Amino acid sequence: MTATRDLAPQLILGDEAVALGALHAGVTAAYGYPGTPSTEILEYLLRAPMRTDLRVAWCANEKTAYEAAIGVSMVGRRALVVMKHVGLNVAADPFINSALVEVGGGLVVAVADDPGMHSSQNEQDSRFYADFARILCLEPADQQQAYDMTREAFDLSERFHLPVLMRLVTRLAHSRALVTPEAPRPQSPLGDLPDSSDWTLLPANARRRWADLLERQPALLAHSEQAAELELLSSALGVITTGIARNYLAEHLSRTEDRPSHLHIGTYPIPVEAVRRLAAHVDRMLVLEDGFPFVERMLRGLLNQPVPIEGRLNGRVPTGGELDPDVVGRALGLPVQHPASLPRIELAGRPPQLCRGCPHADSFRALIDAMAGMEGPLVCSDIGCYTLGALPPYRAIQSCVCMGASIGMARGAADAGYRPAIAVIGDSTFLHSGMTPLLDAVAEAADLTVLILDNHTVAMTGAQPTLVPSERLPEIIRGLGVDPDHLHVLRASRKGEADLIATIELELNHPGVSVVIAERECIEAAKRDPRELRW
Repeated sequence: MTATRDLAPQLILGDEAVALGALHAGVTAAYGYPGTPSTEILEYLLRAPMRTDLRVAWCANEKTAYEAAIGVSMVGRRALVVMKHVGLNVAADPFINSALVEVGGGLVVAVADDPGMHSSQNEQDSRFYADFARILCLEPADQQQAYDMTREAFDLSERFHLPVLMRLVTRLAHSRALVTPEAPRPQSPLGDLPDSSDWTLLPANARRRWADLLERQPALLAHSEQAAELELLSSALGVITTGIARNYLAEHLSRTEDRPSHLHIGTYPIPVEAVRRLAAHVDRMLVLEDGFPFVERMLRGLLNQPVPIEGRLNGRVPTGGELDPDVVGRALGLPVQHPASLPRIELAGRPPQLCRGCPHADSFRALIDAMAGMEGPLVCSDIGCYTLGALPPYRAIQSCVCMGASIGMARGAADAGYRPAIAVIGDSTFLHSGMTPLLDAVAEAADLTVLILDNHTVAMTGAQPTLVPSERLPEIIRGLGVDPDHLHVLRASRKGEADLIATIELELNHPGVSVVIAERECIEAAKRDPRELRW
């Protein structure tokens, strides 16, 4: 059925297309944790004019966001949960288990992957999570599909009683195109409570629900077969594209002498029969997918006849990094298109750095001075603006692994007998996943010092609000069992630098858990409201 599109086109980001699709699908609530390249989805909903009866909230972390969304679904209403790819690791427990409950209201998780690691610590591909959970995954090729597929995802979730994963990549999430919306739908009313045996995953119930999930797999596969786009031509080459790779292939079709047969996959599980039809029609196959070789790896187990397969695994496409038109052109064997020759301009290198006036700069200078003369201090850092403390002129940290790891790693080093062991973590990251490792450290009386850099906001992703105001951090930390005599709150500023240095130095010599909070508002966030700017 052709959709009726009588609304004016909008020039929006791929992220915003997902948000608009959810809004027009009648979503009741949307939750998430900020993380590039997914942040703009929730930010769009937060400022959407159609917010009557719509609940939108940033949460402490991705796990709590996902669990809130499950609760909305349980009572029969539609929920969207938003995160970046590494955030899905944090939400993996409720995500995987939500495939076993009897989803009521549509439950859609929008995950933005980051091939090329523009702002992430890995290139993780969320399609593997969808396959692991045995649910549908939708991967739009452009902004219009991001809108359409989001609306469809809620319908599919309710049709199959499963969560549905929407997979975006950075180039789609952060580029704009015209999107023509459909008429919005109203929100669903509250439903009756479901049978508790379909939501209480005791082993007996879970085994039954697992068997039911396995029985639904043929129906999911049939849907993906129906959604596959297959064009069989006379060429000996067959190309499989997924998501945004379709656009890169389209850029080169006018340059090919022998247009290849083409299968585009935007819905998973992989459409097995469509793949086999393509393989039976061609002499060799090329797989173009932005991310891991997810489809390429599985092809060898799906084909009935041996067909040479090219892609990331054999080097036809680079093993790592994101796709782009040049990469696809080379994979097709086309000559490189050189841009017009322009005079060469030598540009100075511009590595990332802390903003001018950033409070973290004062905190790092104080930490460096406090550690002066100490032999080999270990400073484990975390995810945030302050990770730039690894670069000149500070070179103040030795590690950054994942959200909350700074405290756990420093505790482990201390358990191994290393001293001094120091953890540097931001206020939002501490609330996200730093409280539990601090609780571990207190329980074992570990010998470490935690430096919380409190800039009153989630700065790295655009200054979203933190869940807890700064004045409440000390009471939370005391509640975790930290000795009040070894918990300090000081101003991170030039004026207070001597006090901060002396306090950090004092606590580095304390044989136990200590916490120093260095607080001053983010300079960029404060610019939005000069009344908040204090030095």
